[in-house]
Amino acid sequence: MPKFAANLTMLYTELPFLDRFAAASQGGFKAVEFLFPYAYTVEHIRDKALAAGVQIVLHNLPAGDWDAGERGIACLPDRVSEFREGVGRAIEYATALGVPQLNCLAGKAPAGADPQHLHNTLVANLQYAARELQRHGIKLLIEPINIHDIPGFFLNRSAQALAVMDDVGSPNLYLQYDIYHMQRMEGELAATMEKNLPRIAHIQLADNPGRNEPGTGEINYRFLFQHIDRIGYQGWIGCEYKPKTTTTAGLGWLAAP
Repeated sequence: MPKFAANLTMLYTELPFLDRFAAASQGGFKAVEFLFPYAYTVEHIRDKALAAGVQIVLHNLPAGDWDAGERGIACLPDRVSEFREGVGRAIEYATALGVPQLNCLAGKAPAGADPQHLHNTLVANLQYAARELQRHGIKLLIEPINIHDIPGFFLNRSAQALAVMDDVGSPNLYLQYDIYHMQRMEGELAATMEKNLPRIAHIQLADNPGRNEPGTGEINYRFLFQHIDRIGYQGWIGCEYKPKTTTTAGLGWLAAP
C-alpha cells in the first residue's frame, strides 16, 4: 500500500495553516507536506507537527514573490544571489524540522529570454543547491509542471527535467513526479514512473480534469497505486489536490485506494 502525505497548502484550507497538522492526523495521514514554511517560525511548525504525530516529508525552496505570481526563480539569471540566499534559509528550516527533501521550482521563462541561458542558469543553481543540501543530508528535487496551470513555466516535461538532471550531474538531485501535471503534459504515467524509478524521490497526485481527489476524473488511480507498489516505489505520495467539496468529505478514496 502506498504511503500518502497530506499537502497542507491544498487540504483542510478551511482551517488556519497551523491547525491543519492535527486535522491531517485525524484524517488518517501519517505525514504532511506543504509549499512553504517561511511565514511561520520553526518552533510553531515543529510543535504542531509533534503534537499531531505527523512527519513533514517535503517543502519547497523559497520561490520569489508568490503573491505577485512568481513560481520560482531558479532559472532567472538576474536572481542568482536571491536563489542562493533562499537555499540557506530552506536548509535552516529543513534541518530544524527534520525534512528529508526540498523541492526547487524552476520558475517562469521571461518573455523573449534565451532558453539556453535559462537552462544554464537553472543547471548552475541546481549544482549549488544540490551540493549545499547534500552537506546537510537533504535531497534536492525538481518538478516539471504543466503549462496550462502555470503558463510559461520553464520545466514542463519529464524528459526535460531528466536532461537538466543529467547536466547538473549530481547524485543528490532527484525528480519529483506529479501525476496530475504529467497527465496534462504527456500521459504515459505508469511507463514513465517505472522507467525512471531510481531517479524519482517523491510522487504527487491529483485527478484530471479539475485537480480534485482521486476517483473524480480520468486517471485510473486504482491501477496506478497497484503499479506503484509493484515497481517497488518506497517514498511518499503527496496529496496535492483541491477537494471537490471538503477535504474530509472527499477522503473515501484513501480508505480503499
